[in-house]
Amino acid sequence: MPTKHQILVKVNTNVNSSHAETDAVARSPAADSEASTKVARSARVLPLKAFAQAPSRTQSDVRSRSGARARTDRIAYEAVKRIIDLAIGLPLLLIATPIILVSALAIRLDTKGAPFFIQTRLGMNGRPFKIVKLRGMFIDSRTRFASYYDYAKHTDLEFYFHHEEDPRITRAGKFMRRMSIDELPNLWNVVRGEMSLVGPRPEIPELLPLYGHHREQYLSVKPGVTCLSKCTGRDRLTKRETIDFDLTYIRDRCLGLDFRILWRTFRGVVLRRDVF
Repeated sequence: MPTKHQILVKVNTNVNSSHAETDAVARSPAADSEASTKVARSARVLPLKAFAQAPSRTQSDVRSRSGARARTDRIAYEAVKRIIDLAIGLPLLLIATPIILVSALAIRLDTKGAPFFIQTRLGMNGRPFKIVKLRGMFIDSRTRFASYYDYAKHTDLEFYFHHEEDPRITRAGKFMRRMSIDELPNLWNVVRGEMSLVGPRPEIPELLPLYGHHREQYLSVKPGVTCLSKCTGRDRLTKRETIDFDLTYIRDRCLGLDFRILWRTFRGVVLRRDVF
């Protein structure tokens, strides 16, 4: 005969079983489906949204930091370059002044007209300025040799801007061009901040349309007295080759490259290479 304790255990077991059966019967398939859908949504939506935002913020921060650093480096480079332009350009201008004055006298004695040649060129961001040079051509060369100034006839950049036999050049001009004396007054433009010691040569407005999509990049930096093209082939380069060298400098410019160009230019002037 079962004891009182055994009877209580059996009753509790039966009650628990009946509750489990009642819960199983009460939970319909629709309820199970709705519950599983809620779980799936919470598992699918919330984690993916959280993970989708984190990489985006990280990549944006990296790009922002790298862009800010590049701008800071470029500003620092331009500031140091300006200091170098003044530190070297001003003493050179003072040293070159007697040479410029003697050359101006020689030009005046050789041919009629002003010894200095002033022309509009395009500076940084397309800003026009007046470049100063010693005149090496006849004062009326544009009238006498008009075909040399017909830039519209060029449909591309496969032409030479300088000619080994150029009838426009005076006797004094030939000597000054061979010795690069004619460009010494450019140092005045350097001191004024319109040009730098190193940079692409300032272009005349008439030729700029031939640059095509390279136009904005070419005008994005301050023009210079000498550049990569001036110490690599110089007058023997076609206009396209000149622009290619200048664009290479614009992409890779740094103080180390600037000093290498200055040294190669000095060596080229002393040896009188590729100039006529």
